[in-house]
Amino acid sequence: MSRFLLKIAYDGTAYHGWQVQPNGITVQAVLCDALFNMCKSKISVTGCSRTDAGVHANEFFCHFDTNLDIPETAFVKGLNAILPDDISVLSCNGVSDDFHARYSAKGKNYLYRFYDGKTENPFYRRYALSVQNKLNVDLMNEYCSRMVGTHDFSGFSSSKRTVTDTVRTISECKVYRDGDFVVLSVTADGFLYNMVRIIAGTALQVSLGKINPLDTEKIIQSKNRDMAGATLLPHGLYLNKVIY
Repeated sequence: MSRFLLKIAYDGTAYHGWQVQPNGITVQAVLCDALFNMCKSKISVTGCSRTDAGVHANEFFCHFDTNLDIPETAFVKGLNAILPDDISVLSCNGVSDDFHARYSAKGKNYLYRFYDGKTENPFYRRYALSVQNKLNVDLMNEYCSRMVGTHDFSGFSSSKRTVTDTVRTISECKVYRDGDFVVLSVTADGFLYNMVRIIAGTALQVSLGKINPLDTEKIIQSKNRDMAGATLLPHGLYLNKVIY
């Protein structure tokens, strides 16, 4: 039995997230079907994260075990020939039996993309959150700098979270402008349910002058979800990098 690690990318628009769901099509289900069609045997795939419905991935890792003797390059070519256009296999590499796509990860980097151009653009509506006001990057960065560190981020998580340990370490949180886009980038050793979308929602409120960036520590310490910003829509969110 050999273990392989796939690096994939996907447009999450048409999917109910990564993990198999009883009531909707998911990236994991489509990938498992493609592996079955290629290998003619049922293969279980374990992902590095559980992205929500509508969330995209520039880089997503998953592992699987198989007895089949197939070259790594053949998995890339074969799966890409079967998979739909909104999922792509970027690489395939053999790994040790104790490697785990999720538990071996040291951290992850997420991006949240805003579009604040003067006119609506139909090509961006599925890939960035459109906002009417020009965003204040400096003010957002003042807030983001205060998010860095080890904290209890329960106030930045949905009540639907399933974990009891809500302490996480954010090593980097910043905002930068890319033309008519404003991108929030956050890197941490782990994330709570909806954490990045709430961090981004709070950054938006800061830019709009509805939350003072100097109150960031107070919001964190309160552990009160109501003090942070809204949970932004999923289509602006990207799993950008997984750190091993």
